[in-house]
Amino acid sequence: MDSPPTADTRRGADSAAAHLPDRAGHHTTPPGVALALLPRRIEGRLVRGGRGFPSALRADGRVRGVDGLRALAVAVVIVYHLEPGLLPGGALGVDVFFTISGFVITRLLLAEYARTGDVAMRSFYWRRWVRLVPALLAVCAVCAVLALTTGLPSFDAPWVAIALAATFLMNLVRAAQPGVYSSDTSLLSHSWSLSVEEQFYLVWPPVLVLLLRRVGARTVLLCAAVLCLLPLIWRLILWNPTAAHRIYNGVDTRADQLLAGAVLAILVARLHADDPRLAALRRWSARLAWPALGVLALIVRYVPMTGTSAWTMPWYTVGFLVAAVLSATVVAALELRPRTWLSRGLSLAPLVWVGRNLSYGLYLWHYPLSRLVSDLGVSAAWHTTATIAASLAAATASHYLIEKPLTRRARTRAHRPG
Repeated sequence: MDSPPTADTRRGADSAAAHLPDRAGHHTTPPGVALALLPRRIEGRLVRGGRGFPSALRADGRVRGVDGLRALAVAVVIVYHLEPGLLPGGALGVDVFFTISGFVITRLLLAEYARTGDVAMRSFYWRRWVRLVPALLAVCAVCAVLALTTGLPSFDAPWVAIALAATFLMNLVRAAQPGVYSSDTSLLSHSWSLSVEEQFYLVWPPVLVLLLRRVGARTVLLCAAVLCLLPLIWRLILWNPTAAHRIYNGVDTRADQLLAGAVLAILVARLHADDPRLAALRRWSARLAWPALGVLALIVRYVPMTGTSAWTMPWYTVGFLVAAVLSATVVAALELRPRTWLSRGLSLAPLVWVGRNLSYGLYLWHYPLSRLVSDLGVSAAWHTTATIAASLAAATASHYLIEKPLTRRARTRAHRPG
């Protein structure tokens, strides 16, 4: 999972105003955004901000409800890892994170393209590295120290797991294991989802930028939609019971979940605020959000994600895309209808704060800390409580000591003249 993926977007007054309807109920374009739509010269080239993506310029602000959804998703994953019998389908939280990540990253890229007429790929990858890698390396470092200084069973010879996690290759090794996963990777095996996301980031942003430079907005949307369907076809071709690990861990077989979020971001960005199609999307996403969330909750509660059951084949083929569409429906409602009861509920301050600041750290730390708590002899009755408490403490420390300072420094560097 990403991370549970997190975004490093800025929250400007213009982006906030862009979400506010006027007295007639229409979404207005704030003055700053209107100016950004005017042609201007950048590095000697005449560009037009918002070219083909007029609503992309609203995408500088955080969507509070999406941050709240992120908090719920990481909570579901943690419960699944600690108490798998309670939520057999709790791994679905990873699927939700994939869709959120695809939406947020594509939204950011389109916003930059709409403002400047291009995307600075070097800066994009630097921001991603600063946001994700140092916190992950801190987890790897702690595991290495415990391995060198203690005789705890879970930290005995963790070097393969550390190397694979730090290089974002965990998913490739797991995909190549048709039987039981190797114990060599177990300490940090949850980093497979981070590997999927990072590998996706290596491919999708350059492809999107190439499309933005060469074709119109409608073609960009059509290409993204076609790409979103290819992993489904590929899973149907690959499927057999021995290919479950290959399908579950491959970036090529999970890309539709990230691309579903990307398609949503492109669709919203290319429709003008006054476009009746955007109004229809706003209306129908709000109507379908609660049913979509309900189906996701039923999957979490009743559909086993591991082992063999009647659900295995449909879930590992069609199910991934179904989960992505349901997640994208909820995200669309949170993005387009911030005043609904669902958006307000997921925008509660504690949920937003955890989703925005701690979700990534919680995902990183809970897995090795669960093993540390067991090795320290904590009773089964207190294992979950102790792991959650330790994970919250570690994620908070990571946020304030690593993630926040480095992100602030990266932003200062990005805005420094010259």
